[in-house]
Amino acid sequence: MTRPVSIFWRIFFGGFAFVILLLLMLNFGWIGSMPDLEDIENPSASLASQVYAEDGILMGKYYIEDRINVQYKDISKHVIEALIATEDERFYEHSGIDARSLGRAFFYLGSEGGASTITMQTAKNLFTENWSTKNFILRGFQKIKECIIAVKLERNFTKEEILTLYLNTAAFSGNVYGIRNAAKTFFQKEPDRLKVEEAAVLIGMLKGATLYNPMRNQKLSFDRRNTVLNQMVRSKFLDAAEADQLKRQTIELNYKKLDETTGLGPYFRMILGEEMKKWCKENIKNNGDHYDLYRDGLKIYTTINPRMQMYAEESVAKHMSYMQKLFNTQPNIRTGSIWKGFESNLEQAIKQTDRWKNLKKEGLSDAETKRTFYEKIPMRVFAWNNNRGMDTLMTPFDSIKYHKQMLQAGFMVMDPLNGQIKAWVGGIDFKTFKYDHANINTKRQVGSTIKPLLYSLAIEEAGLTPNSEVQDVQQNFGEYGMVPNTSKTCTGARMPMAVALAKSRNCASAYIMKQLDNTANNGAKRFVEFLQKCELKTKIDPYPSIALGACEISLFEMMQGYSMFPGRGFNAKPMYITRIEDRNGNVLATFAPKRKEVISDVTAYSIIKMMQGVLTNGTGAGIWGYGIPAGLQVAGKTGTTNNNSDAWFIGYTPQYLAGGWVGCDDRFIRFNSKNGEGGRAAMPIWAYFFNKAAADPNCGIDTKLSFIKPDVMSNDIFIDYMNGTNPVLGGEGEDMGTGSSEDYEIPVNIKPEELGAESQYIIEDNKKPVDNKDKKTVVPPSSNIPGTKPADKPKTIMPPPIKKPGVNR
Repeated sequence: MTRPVSIFWRIFFGGFAFVILLLLMLNFGWIGSMPDLEDIENPSASLASQVYAEDGILMGKYYIEDRINVQYKDISKHVIEALIATEDERFYEHSGIDARSLGRAFFYLGSEGGASTITMQTAKNLFTENWSTKNFILRGFQKIKECIIAVKLERNFTKEEILTLYLNTAAFSGNVYGIRNAAKTFFQKEPDRLKVEEAAVLIGMLKGATLYNPMRNQKLSFDRRNTVLNQMVRSKFLDAAEADQLKRQTIELNYKKLDETTGLGPYFRMILGEEMKKWCKENIKNNGDHYDLYRDGLKIYTTINPRMQMYAEESVAKHMSYMQKLFNTQPNIRTGSIWKGFESNLEQAIKQTDRWKNLKKEGLSDAETKRTFYEKIPMRVFAWNNNRGMDTLMTPFDSIKYHKQMLQAGFMVMDPLNGQIKAWVGGIDFKTFKYDHANINTKRQVGSTIKPLLYSLAIEEAGLTPNSEVQDVQQNFGEYGMVPNTSKTCTGARMPMAVALAKSRNCASAYIMKQLDNTANNGAKRFVEFLQKCELKTKIDPYPSIALGACEISLFEMMQGYSMFPGRGFNAKPMYITRIEDRNGNVLATFAPKRKEVISDVTAYSIIKMMQGVLTNGTGAGIWGYGIPAGLQVAGKTGTTNNNSDAWFIGYTPQYLAGGWVGCDDRFIRFNSKNGEGGRAAMPIWAYFFNKAAADPNCGIDTKLSFIKPDVMSNDIFIDYMNGTNPVLGGEGEDMGTGSSEDYEIPVNIKPEELGAESQYIIEDNKKPVDNKDKKTVVPPSSNIPGTKPADKPKTIMPPPIKKPGVNR
């Protein structure tokens, strides 16, 4: 053997041995990572966790990659055929590697098509998603790994399973992963219902998710779809004549992407997400790892009723849009003088913005950074229109003030018998205002809404009844001083306790607290203990002024406290999760109602009767002007804190309990008129909700049901609301809350048209206002609930005639 020949064979066998050694090293993960056999036999991609309403409607998802798996039988054959025709014509003939495509790619350097088979692409999607690199040599090693994994996949899975794995992990346009999400996002269809031309659009995206996104590049997407249709004709999956007809059609999308700001209950889903993160940290999978909300594809079933949630969001929008118009006419809001003396609040707000933090990171001084806040720039701000925003030219400083002057709201609906939350609205617009005003950590002064709890304790332990006579007189609590701190609102009158609650007399409530003092030595301390028994977790100091609601409690907690009234003495802990399943449908956890008896059935019924009086003869009498359905039995309580910083209304029917709060995040930003009272600012939301929900059979509200009188009571409770009433018993004292839909105060120097399109009206000889024909009400977009009609447009809020300042109700 000549020397050159010897050298040739040495190089040949040496190279061959090197290749074998390289393959072995790659196979066993000695060069870079390589999934083991168990991972390949049980492949798993990051899956979005899904949130479902009580009727099974998908409300939202938590994800890093928006992906939901489906089975092969749930995928249209058009999708399968389009995929094979476009990506891998010989898919059913090879065993993971297509030698012909590999040779073509090598010879033409990829200009005539790639070498990757569907199986190789599946391997990349499942196991090499973090291997992306522009380095030619490294990419070569990665390709070899993909080939090795592809062969292993072919040995462990059928062709159908590989196709399903690929379509479940493929990346489509708009950061959408998996064929089901793609079909739902672009066409609002399940993947088994996709037409040929729709399948061609989706499969066309696989060549370039951004390039062929039909939402951005319609022409390129159109051409790519037609290319896919041509490939289907070539592979004999589609008739040429049919393809020609389809290619002439434009792409018709029904695009709707579900993200954190869209869909039902975005505030609720944010709170649910935080709760689920805690659950994941406390629970461990079979492999010893903690559950991951964003990757493990959990299925979370909630108590939310989609119809009620929709009506709750619409009711908040309907009333708050009008209230904001009224608020904007207030002189100190119009002129900006509301900020006088609170400049430090704005300074603090400026330094909390991303703009400030980013500019400081870039090295700008405080003065240079602050200067940028006073330069007008194009921006988008919140607005009460159908898009919940508008483009404008404004300084960042003015935008901070503008958004802080927006009235906020929290509203919640609950079944008082089992604690299941049916609707949750945490604010006026989640996209702009992320802070949730309904959750347990948001605490505001509750005002007179505390009184039913105080009165129930007085019935239980002080021997009082709805008809017990109380005095509307300022009380001396020794070291704690006088309650209330002024006697101006005290009438000195005697009246039944029910009348005191109906009229929300602060001095009478102080009198009742004093009676508890006589019974328990320290009435305030006993009341705090009672509130704790009601499962209010907030730390409340035992001062006598808590009888007037001078304590901060969350709407969430107040809902639980009130549940004992329609719950016949039993307190129900609010709950919003019924069960949690893993990606395969195995139940991981279930949740049951938690109830406990706090007061007697007789006491609960007594409070119900008294709270009905609030709405028939007291501070909530205006509720009937908002279209409460005939026959619906209701009871409730208004609440207004000092200076109108907080407006409350919590009420219930025999079936459902609902509560609302309205105010600004900064408490010094508030109404300086009676428009800020609970009966005007908060109660209408409640009324609008029940007006809509009661009219919808799907909500199951029975207007014929009544509150049940306990069997031990031989006679019903009769309350004489004229007893003790005199001309000065018209309000809530310091926290007035009377009012109706016909009793909003509009400044006399404000023209009606300045209130905006939502609230224009015509006055005709002091008669009821007449709507303008072209008037529009700002309402949120109708939720897309399968099998239902879009929500009816709420009736326009009709403002009342202009009233002269100083004129009493």
